[in-house]
This record gives sequence, structure tokens and C-alpha cells, in this order.
Amino acid sequence: MFERLHHVQVLCPPGGEEAARAFYGGVLGMAELPKPAELARRGGCWFRGGGWEVHVSPVEGFVPQSRAHPGVLVKGLDLLAEMLETAGRPVQWDPHFPGHRRFYSRDDHGNRLEFLEPVTD
Repeated sequence: MFERLHHVQVLCPPGGEEAARAFYGGVLGMAELPKPAELARRGGCWFRGGGWEVHVSPVEGFVPQSRAHPGVLVKGLDLLAEMLETAGRPVQWDPHFPGHRRFYSRDDHGNRLEFLEPVTD
């Protein structure tokens, strides 16, 4: 029935689009997508890269959630961790997911992101 995940929506404070562009477009290298005119009036921005899409939407009273997150499969987990750390984004390794290496990081609004790579023997 299900084919694949289309997108993940994360939230930001009103006016947070430039910080989202700096992180998703700048640090992660994702391409910004044009939003349909009707949706563009609501603000926010969309990004796509490497098989996943992120929709960043502004909301009043934004507070980042401490545990909610998308989990993204990655090839080259160590390279991504180094890239994030070089860009000043902390990485928190977590060895407690069977069959995978993983770490958490956060976007510039504090949204938690999980990146995983299967362990191959």
C-alpha cells in the first residue's frame, strides 16, 4: 500500500525561512523547491535532496520538540557528521539502534533530525 515517504514537515518561528535556507540549502545542500502560489502565501519553504523532502512552515508560538524527528537513511554517515560539525552544528552519536549507526543533530530552529546508516559486515 505505501510506496515511500513524500515529505516531512518541520516548524519554525514566523520569519524563520532564511535560517531554514541556511541550514537545509546551505549546510545540507538540499535544493529549494518552488511552492505553489496558494501555499507560498502562507510562508515557509520546501527542500528536496537525496530522496527526502522537508517542508518548513512558520507557526506562531513555535517551540522545537525535544524528541520528535524524521529519521533519514544516509550513505556516508561519518562524512555528514563531519560536515555538520564543521558548519557548527553539534552531532550527538547514539549507539542504541540495532543494525545501524546513528546520530542526532538539530536544524537552526532546534528541530531534531536523526541520520542513520546500516551496519554492514
